[in-house]
Amino acid sequence: MSERSYTPFDHLIANFDQALRTLFGRPLVTERPYPAEDIPEAELSEAERTEAARLMRVNHTGEVCAQALYQGQALTARLDAVRDSMERAAQEENDHLDWCERRVQELGSRTSLLNPPFYLGAFTLGALAGAAGDKWSLGFVAETERQVVEHLDGHLRRLPPQDARSRAILEQMKIDEAHHGTTALEAGGAPLPAPVRALMRLGSKVMTGTAYWT
Repeated sequence: MSERSYTPFDHLIANFDQALRTLFGRPLVTERPYPAEDIPEAELSEAERTEAARLMRVNHTGEVCAQALYQGQALTARLDAVRDSMERAAQEENDHLDWCERRVQELGSRTSLLNPPFYLGAFTLGALAGAAGDKWSLGFVAETERQVVEHLDGHLRRLPPQDARSRAILEQMKIDEAHHGTTALEAGGAPLPAPVRALMRLGSKVMTGTAYWT
């Protein structure tokens, strides 16, 4: 039996379903083990618990945006191989989304109230990057992942030292993000112009600063 050929409308419906799962349901994960599973919960002061929860909320919103970026890029990718690569990366990022939400809940907090508009904005950026051409789309992924790794390094420094559960999650995320960035470059990603990189960094600061408090 031949494989079904999906139409643009099919892909649009799939993206809508993915958006609903990302924002309001449980994402389709790879079933990798939860990095913090066997690590005991540390004794945290109220201030430390609040700080850890806010940092993990920021990371959850970052994963919401990552989902949107990958889905937007997959929608407008020109080559099937690139589209498939984006969709595989999105599924792996779903693990991060699930892990961060679980950790936020363990810390007695909630995810950001602004995730829906963040998703919409990131999806639009992803679609535009994909429409610009596959080499630029892949370059966008590589630069995004490079900045995410820097961001995770910053959060690892800010976490309460004894919060080993949150730290284990972020360490695994950092490994995965670096791998996605390398894969995008090896697939033909082009380095982005400096002004684009600067705008991406500015947008990331707005997102992280807002999600931290909301």
